[in-house]
Amino acid sequence: MKTVLQKVRGGLNTRLGFFLLTVVLFAIKSYWAYQNKFTLGATGSIQQFLLAFNPFPAAILLIGIALYFRGRLAYWLMIFINAVLSTWLFANILYYREFSDFLSFNIMKGSGSVSNNLGKSLMGILRGSDFLVYADVILLILLLAFHVIRIDTRYFRLRFAGVFSVIGIVLFGFNLGMAESNRSGLLTRTFDSNYIVKYLGLEAYTVYDGVKTTQNNAVKAKANTSDIKPVLKFLKKNHADSNIEYKGVAKGKNVFIIHLESLQQFMIDYKWDGQEVTPNLNKIYHSSDTIAFDNFFHQVGQGKTADAELMLENSLFGLSEGSAMVTDGTTNTFQAAPAILDQNGGYTSASFHGDVPSFWNRDNAYKSFGYDYYFSKSYFPKVKNYDAGYGIKDKLFMEDAANYVQQLPQPFYAKLITVTNHYPYILDKDNKSIKAWNTGDNTVDPYVQTAHYLDQSIGEFYDYLDKSGLRDNSMVVLYGDHYGISDNHKPAIAKILGKKSVNNYDLAMFQKVPFMIQMKGLKGGINHTYGGEIDVLPTIENLLGIDSSKYVQFGQDLLSNNRKQVVAFRNGDFVSSTYTKYGGHVYNTKTGKEVKKQTAAQKKVIAKAQKYVTTELNLSDKVVNGDLLRFYTPKGFKKVDKTDFSYNLNKSLKRLKAAQKTNPTSVMAKNDGQSTLSDYSTDAPELKGMDTSDLVFPTAK
Repeated sequence: MKTVLQKVRGGLNTRLGFFLLTVVLFAIKSYWAYQNKFTLGATGSIQQFLLAFNPFPAAILLIGIALYFRGRLAYWLMIFINAVLSTWLFANILYYREFSDFLSFNIMKGSGSVSNNLGKSLMGILRGSDFLVYADVILLILLLAFHVIRIDTRYFRLRFAGVFSVIGIVLFGFNLGMAESNRSGLLTRTFDSNYIVKYLGLEAYTVYDGVKTTQNNAVKAKANTSDIKPVLKFLKKNHADSNIEYKGVAKGKNVFIIHLESLQQFMIDYKWDGQEVTPNLNKIYHSSDTIAFDNFFHQVGQGKTADAELMLENSLFGLSEGSAMVTDGTTNTFQAAPAILDQNGGYTSASFHGDVPSFWNRDNAYKSFGYDYYFSKSYFPKVKNYDAGYGIKDKLFMEDAANYVQQLPQPFYAKLITVTNHYPYILDKDNKSIKAWNTGDNTVDPYVQTAHYLDQSIGEFYDYLDKSGLRDNSMVVLYGDHYGISDNHKPAIAKILGKKSVNNYDLAMFQKVPFMIQMKGLKGGINHTYGGEIDVLPTIENLLGIDSSKYVQFGQDLLSNNRKQVVAFRNGDFVSSTYTKYGGHVYNTKTGKEVKKQTAAQKKVIAKAQKYVTTELNLSDKVVNGDLLRFYTPKGFKKVDKTDFSYNLNKSLKRLKAAQKTNPTSVMAKNDGQSTLSDYSTDAPELKGMDTSDLVFPTAK
């Protein structure tokens, strides 16, 4: 035993031994912090392995810089670099505790949220255990100071230092490969900083964030006032006059936006195993006071849900690569629905999402949009088995959301984002009430079960709106954000649709998603116009009596009689009322027949539509990439000040509670301060034997 200890100490008395000790201690500390100070949601053996492994490549690369220096300097550089990395870890622990997100260069440079919000409450969020991130630094200093480990002054060959730099790079490549195999599109889609830290580590996230910030800032630095002029010219030329019959019919009404995760239009009226899959949505779709659109398409790119939200709130397209809400949501200037409705009717705005606040950078982008409240996962009660994949199960989420809906001062704009009908369509046995498809595609088959569950949650929420009286004074907008079944599952799609096979035209039509607007007294019916998510905001504005023509919005009112009916897909393909271009093929939209030999007249019509689509996408990209809205403020619109908003749990609950007295227009305030949750009925098995009074919601401290 003594001999072993002597060999270990002998090894530590070399520069290489001290370096390896520093790296190992740093990795152990990082893993401890990941597990205890952050909520990264690492599940399964691969994610747990990567969580423990990812500190090593960065530590070897960064601490390894000291190996290029000689003598005592090399030792103290190792400790100094470790201390700097520890300080960055410490800062992120504090910031994460307050905002459930990691520090970024945009946050530090642009928003001021670090100094304005975190600094004021620093002592309130500090924990004694936070300082353990410096434990290894102190230990290493003491080991050298008391000569437990002696400094090795012998020459360390530079090529050996280079070898360790290469090892660090190779290990990072291995780390990235494993991460991509477990979570494809990790760096291209960048949907959540939590995911990058979980898979690649805090240091890799910081470098990635720095590179993206530099790239984005370079583009924005080149932009100037003149760049907005061609955008305004294009929008003026292609503006579609609003339908006067519907103008202002919903003025002053509450607005509900219900986000139907991954739900596709073909599910409406679809039957399986003798059952309607979406009976509640079918009822809404065919209601006499619902305007339903049967040629409405999603238009998302890599950003998926984030792109859908960007279009819905701003009538701007997502980017061709990545997510604009992630890359630009923190710093860009927006003229979004929450701010527009606030300044044109005094609307209170709130978004509800049963997952972590940082997903798709919502916690920062929503401030840029002007959302008053953002109710994320920490606002909702925890019950056994309440989570499924991407957040709280829909039935539980919708009931929990109702608790805060009833407290919102009216009129309000409330967006509820469901998540259960999200790939990979995870649902426990107790919540399945319809059998899976039998296409033979295991990825696709459970989709019908989660879609049915989503529909049930909508039915329960609608019952609450009726019982509480909210539906009498509300306009409800329901939309599918993007496809649930991708083009990669052609055999399964064919079987679902009752076809022998599917071609590109079938796949283009498969991109339809539900879009419905329901309000008591609204003149409803099935509208056959061709449109997409980019058109939602102008449509809502017209119904609320707001003039959309002064804003930079690329959509057109879906109810307009002179709209173009050209729907741009993010990759440049399109669907119009006459022709459809998808996957390199052109089809007659009405008949579905491929147009192989185009006449001169057909070529002209198709080229005109293509030019419109290409121009529209390019100009929207310029607005987002160049942050061009900072150069244009519509008359009567006040630019959003991001520092006016905070989604801190305690602060938000205090503000909501105070609003019951300062602006007593909420459902609860009008009910003499009594909750209406007793009107909410759900058959969620997780709540069996419980009633709403048993749910424990967080309270302001």
